[in-house]
Amino acid sequence: MAVIVVTGGTRGIGHGIAKELIARGAQVVICGRSGVDEAAAELGATGVVCDMTVRAQVEALWEKAASLGPVAHWVNNAGVSTTSKPLAELPAEQLETVVNANLLGVLNGSAVAARHMLEQGSGTIWNMEGFGSDGRTMVGLTAYGSTKRAVTYVTESLAKELKGTQVKAAHLSPGMVVTDLLLKDYEPEQLEKAKKVFNILADKVETVTPFLAEGILKGVKNGGRVAWLTTPKIAFRFATAGFNKRDLFA
Repeated sequence: MAVIVVTGGTRGIGHGIAKELIARGAQVVICGRSGVDEAAAELGATGVVCDMTVRAQVEALWEKAASLGPVAHWVNNAGVSTTSKPLAELPAEQLETVVNANLLGVLNGSAVAARHMLEQGSGTIWNMEGFGSDGRTMVGLTAYGSTKRAVTYVTESLAKELKGTQVKAAHLSPGMVVTDLLLKDYEPEQLEKAKKVFNILADKVETVTPFLAEGILKGVKNGGRVAWLTTPKIAFRFATAGFNKRDLFA
């Protein structure tokens, strides 16, 4: 039974991935800063309270997971967003929070997992992409998008460092998923406008996470990617949006 760590597994995409991995026979360890016991009990997972920005806590997360067996996969999913505002209007505390969670947390998780996986001789580190990973930009998402662009760099660079070993680094790309992380930072008027795009490109957690879980278990080459919302799929959805009405908010 594969042991898999999913950071930020208490809700949203992380929770969904953990659920789907468990349904496929994996032994999953989730972490979060709050709500861990409740989520772990619901899922049938092992829960660890962990702030990914604190290296000692990330080490403790690895130790707990490794006590269950060799860690086959480590999914760096934990992250936060910011209020949808231009960078000049974004409060400093939000900027610090998003950079720490989305970048420092991924760096800590990748560093700890890579070191221990090299010691055990196997494993894959999956880093969660998001808006900005491919270089696209949007007003109000400068901080968030910058961290996700950086995460893509981290994964590519780490893959080079792991070349020639039995440990891999890979990209996990869920596309646009309707979660509280996506919706909570929009003002009501902004959200009404954004819904038009969401209903074309976005999907629900339960639609995307089975695909991601299957991709994780199947695996990819070092530096590879499991991506739900591909360029051809984006083009098809825009082309058919006029007669294929979707309402994710009904």
